[in-house]
Amino acid sequence: MAKEILDKIRDTRPGFADAQAGTAETLRNQARQGCFKNAHRTFQQGIQCVQLNSVNTLYSIQDSVMIIHAPYGCSACASRGIINLDVKKHHIGDTSDISSHLMSTALGEKEVILGGEKRLEDTARQAIDRYHPKILFIVSSCASAIIGDDIDAVAERLQAEFPEQVFVPVHCEGFKSRNHATGYDLALSAIHNYIIKDAKPEKKKGLINLFATHSLSMKDQEEMKRLLKLIGLEVRILPYFATYEELLEIPAAEYNVSVCQIFGDEYMEFLHQKYGTPYTVSCMPIGIKSTDFWLRSIAKLCGKEKEAEEVIAKERAAVQEEIAVIRKKTEGLTACITAGTGRGLAAATIIEDYGIKLLCIHTPYYEESYVDAFERLEEHHGSEYIINVADMQPFEQINLLKKLKPDLFIGMANWASRLGIPTTHILDGKRPTFGYRGVLYLGRKLEDALDNNNFNRKLKDYTELPFRDEWYDEDAFKYIEFPEV
Repeated sequence: MAKEILDKIRDTRPGFADAQAGTAETLRNQARQGCFKNAHRTFQQGIQCVQLNSVNTLYSIQDSVMIIHAPYGCSACASRGIINLDVKKHHIGDTSDISSHLMSTALGEKEVILGGEKRLEDTARQAIDRYHPKILFIVSSCASAIIGDDIDAVAERLQAEFPEQVFVPVHCEGFKSRNHATGYDLALSAIHNYIIKDAKPEKKKGLINLFATHSLSMKDQEEMKRLLKLIGLEVRILPYFATYEELLEIPAAEYNVSVCQIFGDEYMEFLHQKYGTPYTVSCMPIGIKSTDFWLRSIAKLCGKEKEAEEVIAKERAAVQEEIAVIRKKTEGLTACITAGTGRGLAAATIIEDYGIKLLCIHTPYYEESYVDAFERLEEHHGSEYIINVADMQPFEQINLLKKLKPDLFIGMANWASRLGIPTTHILDGKRPTFGYRGVLYLGRKLEDALDNNNFNRKLKDYTELPFRDEWYDEDAFKYIEFPEV
């Protein structure tokens, strides 16, 4: 079939880097002058997988089965989807059976040698017999791509055999891109190419699509809906837990908005070009400054600026008193942050609310779409904080932490805890982190980390750090070959 959207990889986007380091000022100046280039690591510990983000984007779509055409190992991370489904059902009081399912073709030695297309077809037939889904996602992997299994041809054969179902091949093998966010784009493209196709539904007045990442808790979704309802907007959060009918209505929306700088931006531009749908790409609404920016961006798009300013004033006033109390404990402290780029930038605005200065931020990627956001951080944190562009390179992270000695670490603690540093994180699948109310929840987490650090102190005294002592005396960026500027 002729695809509406061709697969694209994010590595080719302007100013993209997954290996770089320097002060905020240095990287910003290079980006502004058009001379920012990706570097090269002569040693790295690993990167995140494209397939995982495609799986995370699609697994919760209702009345569907996802078939991961891979060995068992590639399916292991998808088990997180089952947990997320259960949590979501608990929060909405849904006691019905789960209406989306995960299956694996469990490729073995025989299939790797002789091909796995027959195994894939048999698995699809089992899925239909067992669950009777409307949609079957066929997700590729490194293994199935390397051996040359044609998942498009399999999908076409199965579509002819089962016309009541919709078969959606997703080409998201892990080696396709160094930027795991490509997996989001590939999943959204597959939805459009095989479910929406060339449909041109009539516009629905007041319908707004909010494209959001899989890491949002139900509480965060509810908070975004609450804030937007206060300015007179009703939104549909996609694609998570969407029905087949809701996916078909994506082009019918009056506006498209995103929950962070990169999620769905390629797809929203496509929808703008094909259907004329206005859109805005903002930031994650974590922290007062980021929430202000997010709400104002959407309000400007929809002509609700006056209502937004009234809501911002009221919501800010409701949390300022408790913020001031927590700030008495946190004012003047320092922090390092490790998170996905959008969430990490938002975390840096949370610590601004509590008077904490940023020493370094470890972020998977740096590209043109993030430059303005990093520059906004300089208003509070100065221009000398370090940006370590590193997708899962903990050896650099712990080297920097040992040298910088922050008062607080925000991110997945792991090795940071062994330094005795108080640690916390802002990725919470069950509780609210978004909006003005999320500022209070995360502030209490910061306060709790500082007040209850005995466990990390014990780890420092009774466990060893993961690398040889001499590594901590080396330059953290020893293995980065910087390009000539």
